[in-house]
Amino acid sequence: MELRIEDLRKNFGEKEVLRGFSFTAKSGEAFGLLGRNGAGKTTTIRILMGVFPADSGRVLVDGEPIDYDRIGIGYLPEERGLYPKKKIIDQLTYFAMLKGMAKSDAVKSVDKWLERLEMTEYRNKKLETLSKGNQQKIQLITALAHDPDIVILDEPFSGLDPVNAGLLKDVVREEIARGKIVLFSSHQMGYIEEFCDSICILNGGNAVLSGNLAEIKRGEQRDRLIVKAVNAAEIAEKLGGRVGEKGDAILRFKTPEERRALTEKLAAFEPDSISVYEPSLNDIFVKYVKEDAENEKV
Repeated sequence: MELRIEDLRKNFGEKEVLRGFSFTAKSGEAFGLLGRNGAGKTTTIRILMGVFPADSGRVLVDGEPIDYDRIGIGYLPEERGLYPKKKIIDQLTYFAMLKGMAKSDAVKSVDKWLERLEMTEYRNKKLETLSKGNQQKIQLITALAHDPDIVILDEPFSGLDPVNAGLLKDVVREEIARGKIVLFSSHQMGYIEEFCDSICILNGGNAVLSGNLAEIKRGEQRDRLIVKAVNAAEIAEKLGGRVGEKGDAILRFKTPEERRALTEKLAAFEPDSISVYEPSLNDIFVKYVKEDAENEKV
């Protein structure tokens, strides 16, 4: 299955929120939708879910306008919205039934997910008695219990301790392996980098960068050697580099020949490791959002 967002535009009054952008996400892959606050991510998600229409543009599945009666969507919002004084089993069953499940099937699915997320003991508890992290896992079940084709996760790891974050990672990987389209929206770049095959960076309602993440990284400039060594300061001083925030020596080169020459000189310092700097997703995000903002000023 292929999800295609095509030339979306949306205004609220005089404010132009989306300015005509597109991206494609495929089954069995995770896609990262990134942007600063106000970039248009939430508006895009709401249009995708059919909450309100775009002014122009289309949401397509396998080349046809999305059929919400046929294509199931599961959504984990950043702002949680469950009922604190209702029993967990009752409200999870209710939400699954709203998505078209019969009550018996809904209960069965909810119980399966409670067990998978190690929450069975809380089945008949009120939500308000749970910790923030466990409430997050209950909210996740509302997005997954009806077995959707498209799963949208907005800041899914917020409030989770390392153990529960690891459990959620396993669940996400399982959903991807089952052929779901998983859309991530998050400011936690490490998680996007870990899961996502492709990304789209929004800024001011435009896509300033989109495509396969590995290919994007390969296209970025590689002109620095990162040298880990106890004598990093000495290396930087003698070879014309600088010491980075992590205490590594950073040496710039312009050509493959300069890189080889630096590597040969480094042997005398017996460094722990030498590697060519690869930009992180965070570096790429900051670069493109900053460049776009500067271009708008011109």
